Amino acid sequence: MAEGLKETITQSLECPVCLTTFTDPKILSCSHTYCKVCLEKLLESHGDDQMIRCPVCRDYTQVPNQDVSKLPASLAFRNLIEDVKNQHQICTNCDSEDKPKAVVYCQDCGNYLCITCHNMHSQWKSFVDHEIIAMSEISSGKVSIRRYRKCRKHLKEDEECFCSNCKRFTCFRCAVMEHKDQGHQVIESAAYESNHTKTIEELKSKVEKKQSCFQNYIDIIDEQKKCVDNATKHCTDDINKAYDEAVRQLTEKREILLGEVKGKTERVEEALEEMKKSAQQRINQLTTIAEMVTNRRNAPVDMDTLAVYDTLCEDLQEALKQENPDNEQPNKTCRKAKSSSFERNIGKDELGLGKIVNEHVKSIALPTKDSMNAIVNTPDGRMAVGCYDGGVNIFSADGHLQQTVLKNVMIRALGFLSDGRCVVIDMSNTVALYTPEFTKLDVMFETLNDEEGGYVNITVDSDDLIYVSYRKPKKIQVFSSAGGKATKEIPCHGYEPEQITSYNDSLIISTYNTVRLIDKEGVVKHTLTTPSKTNQFAAVSQSNTILIATVKYDEGLVSIDEYTDELKHVRNLVNEYKIEKPTRNWYYLQQYRSREIAFCTSDNLYIMIT
Repeated sequence: MAEGLKETITQSLECPVCLTTFTDPKILSCSHTYCKVCLEKLLESHGDDQMIRCPVCRDYTQVPNQDVSKLPASLAFRNLIEDVKNQHQICTNCDSEDKPKAVVYCQDCGNYLCITCHNMHSQWKSFVDHEIIAMSEISSGKVSIRRYRKCRKHLKEDEECFCSNCKRFTCFRCAVMEHKDQGHQVIESAAYESNHTKTIEELKSKVEKKQSCFQNYIDIIDEQKKCVDNATKHCTDDINKAYDEAVRQLTEKREILLGEVKGKTERVEEALEEMKKSAQQRINQLTTIAEMVTNRRNAPVDMDTLAVYDTLCEDLQEALKQENPDNEQPNKTCRKAKSSSFERNIGKDELGLGKIVNEHVKSIALPTKDSMNAIVNTPDGRMAVGCYDGGVNIFSADGHLQQTVLKNVMIRALGFLSDGRCVVIDMSNTVALYTPEFTKLDVMFETLNDEEGGYVNITVDSDDLIYVSYRKPKKIQVFSSAGGKATKEIPCHGYEPEQITSYNDSLIISTYNTVRLIDKEGVVKHTLTTPSKTNQFAAVSQSNTILIATVKYDEGLVSIDEYTDELKHVRNLVNEYKIEKPTRNWYYLQQYRSREIAFCTSDNLYIMIT
């Protein structure tokens, strides 16, 4: 009875995957246990580094951090395995109760034999050809024994039958008593094992063929990689030779071009440095006199100290009367240097880097034609161009496209908050808020839809209030950056707000050929109107004046002028510059932080140095 129980326990300690005694047993969430190495192979075989599917019940178990070793260990199995290993295997052939220790195992009889039984067994003619295994080889793990399953109900009976329906091994008595119902197909265990072995061999053959197929595929890839490597080497050698031949000529050309640039910019840098030096002298003068006047702790008490104090005060007053510096002077001085650019020899056969050219207007074709809907300054001093076909293209002040974001968002209007968050209105008039990295935030705004509001535009003021203008109902709604309902409505009495721009405590409204300056209650403070065949588009300059672009659409001419906060003319900056006539009569005007003016049509971005 004890031997049958031990045999049953030993079989229970076998991993159902590798069919050997558990090694580092781990428990799945379904409570089934497997070797750690077997679980790692299961994880790899399913192509999922997160989940393991139990081969028995097919439930899934999450693998913490893709590490099977972090699954809970089966301490009970581990201890039981150690106990079984530490017990001596006794002879199963002796009839006496005091059974001696087994020294060999007979694979054919399925018995452990002591020295006496082994000697007798070896003398019997019928057992001479039996396969005998030493216990030392079994305990070391070098040899696996062929197990004879014992029935759990009839411990002395071998499980010599197999029920195909129940998927269970059983002894003959159980097969007759429990598997006699119609439909049960009971076969000999040896027949099942033979079929099982045949199936495994067939699968092994198919696996080998499939592996051979993939190995052949890998061999083809390796062969092609060699071809690619050879082609790369030949091309690289040819390129290096061409480079070596051209580098001398290019180096000479580079020195000439650098000399041209230095000649154009050196005098400008000297003038700017002189301006800086003069301004610093003014600061030092004011600082010195102010310190002598304001650091006097005691009031003057005699004639000399009174005279000194009066003189210093007069000097300070004279210094304070000096005119403030002209902030436009540095821009005027470096205008020639800023207008210089390098034009590469693209698509030309002659060897050379290119040439230095002077241009006051640079034209850049937008990535998608007839798609521009809005442009606005970014917080870091670049220019963002929103497109109704989808996406926001961000340009530097020298006209280079540096980034494209929100590619799947169709843009109708665009703005930025002071902390870098982006405000977007799509083609259905839905306002959305994005992080500085252009990740959408969970903020909702209750705006009018396209049918109610018609075409919309937005601007953001210095308090991060968002103004949304509607052409159809002729009004402006004000929202906080927290979203929700509008906190205020501003009426547009009798005119459509086509484009709106925040300006100090006012709003600049561009409508066809008219620019209006209104307060935040909707009262019109100043108006500027041009002839009917022109359109006007306003922006705020870096000097806090108002820039207005006047476009003669039919002729393809644009002029840009500067105005005061009362819309009084200051000066002309660009006079009837010829632009490529766009397919759509829609324009935008902005100024970079570095003072270049950006004028955008539906097809092109023009950057003007004034």
